[in-house]
Amino acid sequence: MNRWLTYQKERFPLLAHGPLIAAFSACAVSYSSLLRGSPIPSPWMFLTAFIVCLLMFLQLRIADEFKDAEEDAKWRPYRAVPRGLVSLKELRIVFIVAALVQAGLVLLLDPRLILILAIAWSYLALMSVEFFARDWLKNRPVIYLVSHMGIMPLVDFFATSCEWLPRGATAPTGLGWFLAASFFNGIVIELGRKLRQPADEEEGVETYSRLWGKGRASIVWLIALAATLASAAFAAHAIQFSTPVLIVLSIFFLVAAFEAYRYRTTLRPGKKIEYISALWTLSLYLMLGLIPLVLHHTRS
Repeated sequence: MNRWLTYQKERFPLLAHGPLIAAFSACAVSYSSLLRGSPIPSPWMFLTAFIVCLLMFLQLRIADEFKDAEEDAKWRPYRAVPRGLVSLKELRIVFIVAALVQAGLVLLLDPRLILILAIAWSYLALMSVEFFARDWLKNRPVIYLVSHMGIMPLVDFFATSCEWLPRGATAPTGLGWFLAASFFNGIVIELGRKLRQPADEEEGVETYSRLWGKGRASIVWLIALAATLASAAFAAHAIQFSTPVLIVLSIFFLVAAFEAYRYRTTLRPGKKIEYISALWTLSLYLMLGLIPLVLHHTRS
């Protein structure tokens, strides 16, 4: 058991990922309810969305362990799999058990959800084999990034379906901007965790700061933040909550811009960018989901 706790801390820290995924899934369920003007979603809807999404992101991590096994053994022997903490065979079992738990939960909530979950599973499977174009994608990092972020709106769409499908409705009009915000925010997180100072770069570890230089990479990160903010503003307009969302996210954007400037012009660690990306994500999903849901039903 201790080695699995160690693996969790190193490769899928629940204390860091749990709150973000909880906000992510709760936001999707809440936003769907707000769009449709329906009653507060049931606790089972929130719980199903959270556990399925949490396990989906765990499966993404496990898929990365398989996909990167050769490179990890060569360049990152300190990681859990190459140093023998856990094996790929054991991780395959964890992946399958996670899928069974996901399937069981969605069947209990509404059997039709399994079809939407299968779409996300299928995309994850394609990601695991790099869309059968590993070398081509590796040589085109922007396309690689965009193709892998496609999983974000699919998982978010599944989470929204935990609200509208069990209630016998169809996907509400207006989800597009919400899913776009999820897509661009995925890019924010991915870029944010791969910006480093030159002295912190590791041989064999691909980062965007090494690929583009820290100046250009931080600008691309800010562009992704701006795209997320714009999409979130349109999504918030659909639930009549655009002003609070614009105020909160604009403040965070200014903080992010200042931090990006300090990262570019000093030796300030790129880890600060990663922390801001996490706080931005938490704020985004709280402002688009739980907060307006609570306020709406408090007033009514």
